[in-house]
Amino acid sequence: MKELIVIGGGLAGCEAAWQAAERGINVVLYEMRPERTTEAHKTACLAELVCSNSLRSKELVTGPGLLKKELEIAGSLIMKAARVSEVSAGSAFAVDRNIFAEYITGEIEKHSNIRVVREEVTGLPDSIAIIATGPLTSIAMTGAIQSVIGGEYLYFYDAIAPIIDAESIDYSKAYLASRYGKGGDDYVNCPMDKEEYTAFYDALREADTVHKRDFEDIKVFEGCMPVEVMAERGKDTLRFGPLKPVGLRDPKTGKNPYAVVQLRPENKEKTSYNMVGFQTRLRWPEQRKVFRMIPGLERAEFLRYGSIHRNTFINAPVHLNKDLSLKGRDTLYLAGQITGVEGYVESTAMGLLAGINAARRLLGKGALYPPEASAHGSLVKHVTGSDAKHFQPSNINFGLMPAGGQISGIRDKRARRERAAEVALKQWTEYIYNNNTAP
Repeated sequence: MKELIVIGGGLAGCEAAWQAAERGINVVLYEMRPERTTEAHKTACLAELVCSNSLRSKELVTGPGLLKKELEIAGSLIMKAARVSEVSAGSAFAVDRNIFAEYITGEIEKHSNIRVVREEVTGLPDSIAIIATGPLTSIAMTGAIQSVIGGEYLYFYDAIAPIIDAESIDYSKAYLASRYGKGGDDYVNCPMDKEEYTAFYDALREADTVHKRDFEDIKVFEGCMPVEVMAERGKDTLRFGPLKPVGLRDPKTGKNPYAVVQLRPENKEKTSYNMVGFQTRLRWPEQRKVFRMIPGLERAEFLRYGSIHRNTFINAPVHLNKDLSLKGRDTLYLAGQITGVEGYVESTAMGLLAGINAARRLLGKGALYPPEASAHGSLVKHVTGSDAKHFQPSNINFGLMPAGGQISGIRDKRARRERAAEVALKQWTEYIYNNNTAP
């Protein structure tokens, strides 16, 4: 009986296991939690979201929106869970993280072709396997992978934003709205005038000065930049970033505030909110002191404080084949953030492709590579074809996608992206349904 081993029960591992199982492959999915936990996880559920609860934009003219659409066309389990657990958040695709993880755990555990084993794997299997151990890969597994690829992992630090109890927000100062008027009034907005912003900014800078740890030389992923590090780039950096007040007119004054802190719903009941863009490495007492200076959050109760942790990934252009197998041992496939992608949907995409190709390998079929015009294909090209000397993780974005002849001559940026998305989805649909990759 053909069997595939998948190590790691995060988004990539669950997606890989699902795709292979749907193709008739018996899968053994190993997850070390709860036997052994990590510094970021809180539950024993598979596919637990440890950072934001947002899968980013829904719009097809964005990289994340296009990638999610491609995943849905391919029958992604992660996207099915996202639809079930979706939380209203304007143009962003946010989910209730508990419902999301519980749905995936249930679907995986009841699948007739998947067996879940709750134990840590410390060595690499001799058989065909997918390694999807994620950014918090254990020391033992890190060593096992290094024994194959040689050298050291690359790494960067990833930051998590705080979550606030909805009942502790002062709604006499905060108001509901969505930036640019996209979607419903799903975000709680905490407005600041110039004086309030200046005091907050000064306190944030001072808190970071007091809280000097060994982070001065860390590699921080731009998409998860700690708010205090962002503040170091200039006094107005936050106002043109996560605190941008555009389109957030305060109904009490009829004017746009000087700056706005946005809170995004964490669950369907809206009993908790995520501080958008407030990833941080500050100590907990400093977070309480500084973030309670924000109007409306003076009595904020923190359900989770912000934190920072190390993410590991390999130098994929050196070590990965285009089918996501290791050059040093091509029976081993890598999936998820360890390949050098960044983000929930990007990790899922790598899991989907690894699952498809590992299943095909077990069925005696050749590897299939996604079309480069697709979002999936662009990610594969990034992780396997980038300059190895300067390789860094990336989210999906239109900058990674080829500007082919079918969009040349289109001057309007949105129109170009609409056309690029149309081409990508056409080629991706053909890839899924015409090449025997559909489950």
